Amino acid sequence: MKKKNIYLLMVLAAFFWAGAFIAGKLSAPFIPPFTLTFLRFSVATVVLYGIIKYRKESLYILKKEDIPIFLFTGLVGMFGYHILFFSALRLTTAISSSIIGATNPIITTILSIIFLKDKITNKRLMGISLSFIGVFLTITNADINLLTTLNFNKGDLLMIVAVFMWSSYSVFSKWVMPRYSPMTLTFYSFLFCTVFLIPFVIYEQPWTLINSIPYYSYIASIYMSIFASVIGYLVQQISIKEIGPSKTSIFINLVPIFSIILSVSILGETISSIKLLTALLIIAGVYICQKN
Repeated sequence: MKKKNIYLLMVLAAFFWAGAFIAGKLSAPFIPPFTLTFLRFSVATVVLYGIIKYRKESLYILKKEDIPIFLFTGLVGMFGYHILFFSALRLTTAISSSIIGATNPIITTILSIIFLKDKITNKRLMGISLSFIGVFLTITNADINLLTTLNFNKGDLLMIVAVFMWSSYSVFSKWVMPRYSPMTLTFYSFLFCTVFLIPFVIYEQPWTLINSIPYYSYIASIYMSIFASVIGYLVQQISIKEIGPSKTSIFINLVPIFSIILSVSILGETISSIKLLTALLIIAGVYICQKN
């Protein structure tokens, strides 16, 4: 696949991931975190299996040596990241968690250099830095005084661990990609995550909340399953295979831009001129990082 098409698909994936934040606001207050994660990935697993059968592809049969690999991707990249992310948001501010989350491309690049012997250029460093500055200015509304209010707490530490899990998942996926197709790696990661969540869901007893959950929360969960998970993660795996985890991770910095657009159009939030300018910084950073 041409790199230009990969870039366009990753922009689309970033848009779907941004929509997941809106969907999360419509579902997280009513559905417990383990149950919400289970709904997201159980539906995603079924949908992905249907796609495999529709394309008349043969499903990869697991071998004994495959189990540790998918335990890692399912538990670290899916279960671990999402549970820690939702838990962190309950314990820390949105500003702190967003700033920590924006370090994902930097951490991914560092891990790629260490474990994959990936090359780092001054241009890529400048692009990552510029995007990070844009994200920071976007979520702080260019108010540097907010730095004095940023204190690390338990939620911040959980978010740091979550980012490391996501970065580790991306780098590990690149390492095992020669052995599996993006479809296989994504499907079994979803499946292992779903199975592992079952006892935690039983503990939360979500059946006692069915009558109190609004219909739009279920719609939001389905959106996260199909668009943010199936399409988003599948595109991500294809991108990791074609252009590597470092370049793939930089597209995550486009998520705040799309989140602003969706928040204005769907939630009725307002946008300032500062956020428009900082959005341009993020786009410039992504462009510089990807340009040969």
